[in-house]
Amino acid sequence: MPVDPQIQALLDRGTGVPATHTLSVAEARRLYEARIAVMAQPAAVERVEDRTIDGPAGPMRLRIYTPQGKGPFPLMVFFHGSGFVLCSLDTHDGMCRNLAAGIGCLVVSVDYRLAPEHRFPAGPDDCLAATRWAAAHAAELGADAARIMVAGDSAGGNMAAVTALRLRDEGGPGLVGQMLLYPVTDYHTPGTPSYAENADGYGLTRDTMEWFWAHYLGETGDASHPHASPLRAPDLSRLPAAYVLSAEYDPLRDEAERYGERLRAAGVPAEITRRPGMNHGFLFWVGLVGGADAALEDACAWARGIFGGAAPLSGRPAG
Repeated sequence: MPVDPQIQALLDRGTGVPATHTLSVAEARRLYEARIAVMAQPAAVERVEDRTIDGPAGPMRLRIYTPQGKGPFPLMVFFHGSGFVLCSLDTHDGMCRNLAAGIGCLVVSVDYRLAPEHRFPAGPDDCLAATRWAAAHAAELGADAARIMVAGDSAGGNMAAVTALRLRDEGGPGLVGQMLLYPVTDYHTPGTPSYAENADGYGLTRDTMEWFWAHYLGETGDASHPHASPLRAPDLSRLPAAYVLSAEYDPLRDEAERYGERLRAAGVPAEITRRPGMNHGFLFWVGLVGGADAALEDACAWARGIFGGAAPLSGRPAG
């Protein structure tokens, strides 16, 4: 279908804004943080608390969202996008509130280290450590350590997929699910048909993805490492159930769907849903775009089902 009219109106409003890949990292971060002011009011939650924990390389910030109701709540550990370089706890505050309220789960949002100051594998190392911390402190937080899911959008979806892989291979804890929202699952080269079809004109561009990857991996980075490009992992079996969301007008559409298809082929229950007319990052516009509202409702319904009935997979090493 054509680009959703509400999405197209947002794209038109961005006409004339410099492309991300033409900016300095500092200026790109400033522009992305400025988007907060034009987002819709998110759903209400009971409590929001910032914490600092010991991370792999020093203090690491978390933001903890407790939903309304009576716990212990299922637990979602959330990793924000964008591109391993941009965004923060603040840019994704509304998304985390919407997930906490829509699912009825406690959300721990992770302020992992960003590139280029901290290149791969700093981010995945932080996300693994934060997930283990959340599991170990679940009771203290009012959460259920037997019902843990990882989640993330874009580069955060990459972090969630990689964290699930590492928990499987490196001793757990077990997860019941992984919510991958238009995730990055592979390096930009050789690319996919959607990289060519949606290379420009729909927000995220191929040039910007190349800019992100260059900052994340650097000249000596290993693009084929499964902790950078989880689509290239040789074995995707024994992973938790997955929800893989893609957008029709997204360069990352095909790699997201291919990851879901590989999960299914490996025996992992995977729901793969492409949202027609949507572009990359459309969940920022919940409350402003009807298609985003519907997508969020569907994702939350899937998570409620997983939290309600699934037993965690153990984190046994592969082999």
